Amino acid sequence: MSCIDTRKEWMGLLARAPAGLLAELCAGLGSEPGFAWLRPPETGGVMLRGRMGGTGAPFNLGEMTVTRCALRLVDGGAVGHAHVQGRDRDKARRAALIDALMQTARAEECRDRVLVPLSTQMEQQRQARAARAAATRVEFFTMVRGED
Repeated sequence: MSCIDTRKEWMGLLARAPAGLLAELCAGLGSEPGFAWLRPPETGGVMLRGRMGGTGAPFNLGEMTVTRCALRLVDGGAVGHAHVQGRDRDKARRAALIDALMQTARAEECRDRVLVPLSTQMEQQRQARAARAAATRVEFFTMVRGED
């Protein structure tokens, strides 16, 4: 399980989370808190850039569709942001709500009910994929022949 102490870590976790799993875990928090949109969910594209070896000249890798939004909680005024891959507006809204709630007194509740189970389940899925890939691994070896 990864550490979820900084905003960068929980924002990354929420962005990578499967939409269905995030919806299921957010339902465990009870009723959704009141909020006002600062930026309603909108879908657009971003250019992905890369570098060879991490130090080479940047190059355009391709485009990716993202949905972003920003909201402010009615109680306390905490602001939540989200950028998620794809066109899922509900996932972006949920991610922004969790981001905002993590800046309030409900942070521990959100961490325990959403972020930790999400991190655990995603890690289990990653390990299962790695195990399936490892099962197909082929070991090559060379036998030394005594002929010269």
